[in-house]
Amino acid sequence: MDRLRSWFPDREFFMRSQGQVRFIKVSGRIQMIGAGVVAALLLAWLGSMTAMAVSQYLSARDRLALLNREAKVATAESRVAEYRDDLKSVADDLTRRQDALEKMTEALPDDIAGTGAGTGTVSDSSGEAAKTIDKVSAALPEAAGLARIEARQLALVERLTRFADHRSATAANRIRALGLDPKAMLARLDDRSAMGGPLIELFGPGRRSLDPRFVRLGVSLERMEALERGLAGIPQHSPANLAYISSGFGYRADPFTGGAAFHAGLDFKGPIGAPIYAAAAGTVSFVGGQQGYGNTVEIDHGNGLMTRYAHMSGFRARVGQQVEAGQVIGLIGNTGRSTGPHLHFEVRINDRAVNPRPFLKAASNVLQETGSGSAAPSNRR
Repeated sequence: MDRLRSWFPDREFFMRSQGQVRFIKVSGRIQMIGAGVVAALLLAWLGSMTAMAVSQYLSARDRLALLNREAKVATAESRVAEYRDDLKSVADDLTRRQDALEKMTEALPDDIAGTGAGTGTVSDSSGEAAKTIDKVSAALPEAAGLARIEARQLALVERLTRFADHRSATAANRIRALGLDPKAMLARLDDRSAMGGPLIELFGPGRRSLDPRFVRLGVSLERMEALERGLAGIPQHSPANLAYISSGFGYRADPFTGGAAFHAGLDFKGPIGAPIYAAAAGTVSFVGGQQGYGNTVEIDHGNGLMTRYAHMSGFRARVGQQVEAGQVIGLIGNTGRSTGPHLHFEVRINDRAVNPRPFLKAASNVLQETGSGSAAPSNRR
């Protein structure tokens, strides 16, 4: 109390007016009463503002919570009602989704029969599906719409299977035309020795009696992917954009000794520094010098197939690099056992040299070949 009184001592104020001086005395008690009134008013104002803010916050929170509850109840109850009392609504919803799926596959051919593309590998269930729809409609009319959607799904699966088989047959024919066996590229599909991962069933747990046409589609898609990937790894792009091939594959007179020798590839004559291209997609397996070949790049294309590019003046690839057909991997040079600037190009299957000509037959930038590819003399290795 004494400390409070010390804050508010008695005060005297002097006022001068028209030559007269007046004295006004304000006691400490009056000062304390005034300060208390001001403090009480200030606290009352702060309290009312705080109460208003809290009230608005609680009101907004309760309103948002109510809206969320209403939304969840409306969604859940409406979906349950649709499935319980109105299968037609569910069927209409699924029909719209099926329409969207079919639009996504409009580019597929309607009929590929007679193309030699594996005709007969999958059935045509349209007739049987119509009978199923009739039976379901008679026994359970409210499920007729769902039966129609299932029939459309099976028709789409069959259509996709025929298309995958068509692409597989096309790839297999191209592989055979290049002198290779497509079965070798499909052998890995039977190898399950290095596979694993969690089980995530496509149509939910316990659905092992799924229509076999879905399984057949999976097999067809896997076969198509294997053959097309194998085809992409077969050399079909010219490794050099040059005017002619200076030496062919096979027996010839050696350019250094003049004696009979076997030439394991094709020689592309060209200036030092001209680009060398990957003949097919694959993984670079070697970059460096080799005896006789000089600076060399080798690309592994899978299925035991490898291409070799020799006598380079510079590298544009590294070991482990994934390359595409036509990608620059090096530069023409004159390194190794060579009589002049050129590219020595080899194709090897299981480390056995084969003639690259059939692989490059379709390459549009091979304009002219000189030499017979057998015993024609040449000044290139």
